[in-house]
Amino acid sequence: MNTVDIIIKKRDGHRLTAEETAHMVMGYTEGSIPDYQMAAFLMAVFFRGMDREETVTLTNVMRDSGDIMDLSAIEGVKVDKHSTGGVGDKTTLIVGPLAAACGVPVAKMSGRGLGFTGGTVDKLGAIPGFRISLEESEFIRQVNEKGIAVIGQTGHIAPADKKIYALRDVTGTVDNLSLITASIMSKKLAAGSDAILLDVKCGSGAFMKTQEDAEKLAEMMVGIGNSCGKKTVAAITDMEQPLGRAVGNALEVREAIDVLRGCGPDDITELSLVLAGMMIYMGEKAASAEEGREMAEEALSSGAGLEKFRQFVAGQGGDPRVTEDYGILPGSEVELEFVAPEDGYVSSIDAMKIGLASQHTGAGREKKEDDIDLAAGLCLHRKVGDRVSKGDVICTVYGNNVKKTKKALEEVVDAVKISEEKTEPGRLVKKIIG
Repeated sequence: MNTVDIIIKKRDGHRLTAEETAHMVMGYTEGSIPDYQMAAFLMAVFFRGMDREETVTLTNVMRDSGDIMDLSAIEGVKVDKHSTGGVGDKTTLIVGPLAAACGVPVAKMSGRGLGFTGGTVDKLGAIPGFRISLEESEFIRQVNEKGIAVIGQTGHIAPADKKIYALRDVTGTVDNLSLITASIMSKKLAAGSDAILLDVKCGSGAFMKTQEDAEKLAEMMVGIGNSCGKKTVAAITDMEQPLGRAVGNALEVREAIDVLRGCGPDDITELSLVLAGMMIYMGEKAASAEEGREMAEEALSSGAGLEKFRQFVAGQGGDPRVTEDYGILPGSEVELEFVAPEDGYVSSIDAMKIGLASQHTGAGREKKEDDIDLAAGLCLHRKVGDRVSKGDVICTVYGNNVKKTKKALEEVVDAVKISEEKTEPGRLVKKIIG
């Protein structure tokens, strides 16, 4: 097949055959198609889209580009959880231990940060000694012994996605329905769990800006998952403002631990309990999602979730003292504050602008080969609806580069709006699909 002809065909809005899709995906994965041609193809897909059948084909080709994990040696109904990406979304660090504390085996493969969103793998990398790379036998043993394991995507699982994912990050082709669906579901189907919970974000800080688009994405992913024999459910959740207060890797680890200690922000705590309840139900440890939530609340209040987090961290080589001593996490040298210029109420916090500000501190990647600053990021001391007086600190920006931190502070100032009238934040969980 001629690669240029396929690019032109999709550029002109025509439907690709399964063979043409496979040629592009496998050619790029194996190295016969260079970055610049795959980037052109991704841009053509971004603008022209793919229909449902093309998307299913793309998902299956990416899934079958590597190994499919066999987790049958893990006892119980294995439940995986995935977020489509948000700002300040550290729910996996909370939900996983809560579900595991209630008897659900959590076998999760996570990704790195993509664009202005953070990645679970990067967050866990802030914990000294934590290993995100485990052999399959170690992964299975960790889940059987500790109840939870989280690893980075290996080169053997959906290698096509791993390579394409990195290219999308730096070519402006992230937020496309078919590309997001294929990326997420190829990994989830190859990762071997029995059930998949999807947290599909919508709003300023999400790839899907409207609830309508988020529902389309959720329905497509749920349909693919269920058709492949995986019990799949999606929650549509709000991302108009950042989730919680911390944005940045080490900062989000601290906040996740705060939630497990019972003193975290209300919004991230609430969403974590909802998602944990659904996982406990999907793992057949509760008769309903509501009963699952009650079990998650008990695991939170009793400290069982925090203890499971310690076991999880220690089991993967990390320092469990992190739950008591945040000082062992990476620290920043530069701290700048944004203070309220007037009295009023915080009326909006643009999640995408906050995400970009955090990225520009060094907490995220602008190029696929970039290293990230695990200590960098920001902390919001006020959220939408909060009253502020002139001079109150609304946000602290952290970094190790003065120029980058100052630039991020300017972006935070632009992201936060103050008005005389109080504005109520949007509903956190908008819809359940599946």
